[in-house]
Amino acid sequence: MSENIPNLSELSDIVENDKSFVLRIVQPGLAGLMDGSVSTLAPIFATAFATHNSRTVFLIGAASAVGAGISMAFSEGLSDDGSLTGRGNPIFRGLVTGLMTFIGGFLHTLPFLIANVHTALTWAYAVVGIELVVIALIRHRYFKTSFALSCLQVIVGGGLVFAAGVLIGQS
Repeated sequence: MSENIPNLSELSDIVENDKSFVLRIVQPGLAGLMDGSVSTLAPIFATAFATHNSRTVFLIGAASAVGAGISMAFSEGLSDDGSLTGRGNPIFRGLVTGLMTFIGGFLHTLPFLIANVHTALTWAYAVVGIELVVIALIRHRYFKTSFALSCLQVIVGGGLVFAAGVLIGQS
């Protein structure tokens, strides 16, 4: 009887190679993670450089992450009912996208719970770097993008948004 039950490595292979898994979970999750990680950089770092106040940065970052998560959830959930593309239930995709957008924006907001803004910025830089590498790894693993090219693309995009936030915050 136990011969018919797949072991963990077989389940892992099924999940990794299942086109449906990629279309319904990985792609909307990655879109959300990318959007949350990158789109919240400008308001968070602009606020940090403009106010030098960790509490204010945390509030702006939390609001940005929540707002972006809600927006992306609705955007994905209303974009396609799944019947033409095979991308699955739009409500589920919306929830995945919204949650991952929130997580992507909120992770680099968390360091601003530290009262010293310079210490918080140092931690936030590290978190952003980790987020960008994770995004590049996911793209490499599931979408067969060269890891080096993926890192370059993600870092350039994130760098442009970060630079905009710093320039606006210092003006």
